[in-house]
This record gives sequence, C-alpha cells and structure tokens, in this order.
Amino acid sequence: MTREAARELVRWYLQTQGAGMSEGLNAQGFGGAMVGDAQLYFEHHEATQTLECSALVYRFREDPKPGVIDGFRREAEEGTDAGGGTVDFETENKSLFLSRDYTQLPVGSAFTKDMERLMKASLTWGTTVLDRVASRVFGT
Repeated sequence: MTREAARELVRWYLQTQGAGMSEGLNAQGFGGAMVGDAQLYFEHHEATQTLECSALVYRFREDPKPGVIDGFRREAEEGTDAGGGTVDFETENKSLFLSRDYTQLPVGSAFTKDMERLMKASLTWGTTVLDRVASRVFGT
C-alpha cells in the first residue's frame, strides 16, 4: 500500500470517527487519534509498503519487569482475543499495543470493523488481561 493510499484511508477513517479535518498521516507517515476511550496510532512503512495500525494497551513508566511482555504474548498464544492484532511492544516509548498490518488497501467498512475490534480488544487487554498477566508474573 502506498503512503498516499494509507494517508487517504486513515484520513477517511478518522473523519468518519469525528476527528474533523485530519490529514491522516503526517509527512513522516505517522498519525493517531483518540477514538472513544481507545488510542489508535498509524504508521506507514515505506520499505514494505505496509500500514501498521496499533491500539494502545498500556504505556509503562519504566522498562517492564522481566516476564511481563512474554506474559502478554503467552495470552495471545493461548487464544485471548487480540482483536485481529498481535502483541507489539515498542521499546522506544515503552508502550504495549495490539497491532495489525495492511499491505493492500481494505474496503472502508471492513477497515472500520477491524479498528473497532482492535480498539475493543486493547481496552480489555489494558484492564482484565493486564491484571491476569500481573498475577501470573508477580504472583499477586
């Protein structure tokens, strides 16, 4: 998917979600918005022509303790609904996301449903799953 196609898709989607006159993606290929209670981020990867869509699960203040990220990955492997996404920890901003990639331009209604699923799952992962992972890792 070209950057221009990704920009138009994200712009259209954010406008349908009430974000006003969003440009979709900036010149560096990044975009984002709050949609309801969820935080969505978008990044176009030029080298692979991929649009990465990420819903924030949790932002750590410090590097996560050993076993925490693996605990989230284990949840996904065990079948916890990730809204069609995968567990994605970004070390540079210490944030955990559920992310999904698009290499082909999806139909608008399908993209909207995908984002709804991803956001809903991220909110569940930020509460129920986070508590479950903490209990497993720290024994609390």
